[in-house]
Amino acid sequence: MGADPFVVHVARLRRSPGRVAHEVRRGEVAQAGPLDEAGIDPGRSVVPAGAEAEADVMLVPFAGGIDVDGTVSAPWVGICRRCAEPVSGELRIRVHERYADAPLAGPSDEEIYPIDDDDIDLGPLVRDAIVLELPMAPLCRPDCAGLCPQCGANLNEGACGCVAPRDPRWANLDVLR
Repeated sequence: MGADPFVVHVARLRRSPGRVAHEVRRGEVAQAGPLDEAGIDPGRSVVPAGAEAEADVMLVPFAGGIDVDGTVSAPWVGICRRCAEPVSGELRIRVHERYADAPLAGPSDEEIYPIDDDDIDLGPLVRDAIVLELPMAPLCRPDCAGLCPQCGANLNEGACGCVAPRDPRWANLDVLR
């Protein structure tokens, strides 16, 4: 197994205040939890298994850590919540996070990612950004008409001709027509 594509060695950068490094890293994101593709439910989206995410970031050192600013992108797939047709798209997420040495990144500070042995791991940042931005209820298009509740026909392809059944609770009012 090769080296983790999201791990960046930052020792030289940390010794050069005022220096900025540009990093573009690509790789698969750990598939777990909301990213697990097994059994996509309607109204849910995931990053497909084997798909690569990309982190295009600028690394800026500060006293005791590294500022990471840039974008994360990844493909996603899902099922339309109205018509149950497959949908897909591309996430482009703006990120700005901090990595710091262990004393600065204590257990109470979950907002700062750790620096371990002059290495920063962009993998958790990439995964967190993707999980937070995946569409919770994807649509194939904003004006999706959905499925007919009577026959199940896709109303985006045309009207089905079904007549909605009358609600028996209102039957007594039909004599007024």
